[in-house]
Amino acid sequence: MTRYALEGLRVLDFSWVGVGPVATKYLADNGADVIRIESAVRPDTLRMAPPWKDGSPGVNRSQFFASYNTSKRSLALDLSRPKAREIALKLVSWAEVVVESFTPRVLRQYGLDYDSLRKLKPELVMLSTCLQGQSGPRAEFPGFGQLMSGLSGFYYISGYPEGSPCPPYGAYTDFVSTRFVAIALLSALAYRRRTGCGQYVDLAQYEASLQNLAPALVDYFATGRVLKAQANRSQRYAPHEAYRCADESGHERWVALAVADDAQWRALMRVLGGADYEPRFATMRGRLEAFDELDHFIGGLVRGRHAEELVEQLQANGVPAYRVQSCTDLHGDPNLAAFGFWHWLDHKEMGSSPYEGFQHRLSRTPGELRRPAPLLGEHTDEILGGMLGFAPDEIEELRRTQVLL
Repeated sequence: MTRYALEGLRVLDFSWVGVGPVATKYLADNGADVIRIESAVRPDTLRMAPPWKDGSPGVNRSQFFASYNTSKRSLALDLSRPKAREIALKLVSWAEVVVESFTPRVLRQYGLDYDSLRKLKPELVMLSTCLQGQSGPRAEFPGFGQLMSGLSGFYYISGYPEGSPCPPYGAYTDFVSTRFVAIALLSALAYRRRTGCGQYVDLAQYEASLQNLAPALVDYFATGRVLKAQANRSQRYAPHEAYRCADESGHERWVALAVADDAQWRALMRVLGGADYEPRFATMRGRLEAFDELDHFIGGLVRGRHAEELVEQLQANGVPAYRVQSCTDLHGDPNLAAFGFWHWLDHKEMGSSPYEGFQHRLSRTPGELRRPAPLLGEHTDEILGGMLGFAPDEIEELRRTQVLL
């Protein structure tokens, strides 16, 4: 039995920013040998994204990039140069999986698209994941997850009815799509193991993202209703909101509540001391029909309470409630500490830095953050010399001619 679930799997990773790199990180942390092809000519956007070590920008100082690229190796290669593409093709012969996240024309113009690569290696599994897939009228439109969140409808339903859109934080659809990329790759690999045949996976982030809007889409097709922004309102829970508690040390504290039935409502009132509530609040239907008044009523009862103490009391009485935690809170969360979730790795430039741990635990083949994220091109000599057999003077010549850049 191997130590890691994917030990021995060889992956060539042309992807960048979020969706592709997070998916290949899953593979790398579970034992796959993942080589990232990147270049200082056009470095990965996340390499220049904060937070940076000591607040000082640099291509090797972003913890954002570092968190998405553990356990990988980095080869600096300027694919605009023919010699660089020759090296890339040698690595395709080595790889079992190729992942890329450009618009369709990019690798096609370099002769590194699937139709070209499968002639070299028919059993290859290749996955392309760009915003709108490899076909269709907008396939060549570039962009990031913030744009896809707008295009796929998430911005339209986020925020408050009377205000402008208040979208989810960050490139929301990146965090949805990447899970589908990982599953699609594993499925294609399982197929190849059974048949010996490779295949191409075209994963449009547009289509993947819509899976998280399935209830709204199904409701539209069934009833014609169009879901709109409704703040934190729910059709099934009331109250269903985050309420501000007493501030602590100058910082806001909030508690999130989701009351599912009348028994939980009565328990909530016992804890909050709100026995004199309006009769219509006694039933779920009444609470749902008077959400604004209910929200104001609960907000007044919660405002002077301490969040942590209130959560403990509510949980003890069977009311679903949690403190709204900041990033600082998460790093001190006792449950995450018990999981051993945070990992500190010694990065070559940033030093000891915190990394997020696993979303799963395999009992027989547990994964591991085997190494911190690589410096840009950190393993270039190792890959060219040790794997591909280039002599030191050949590597130096490739550097001089800016093939390795």
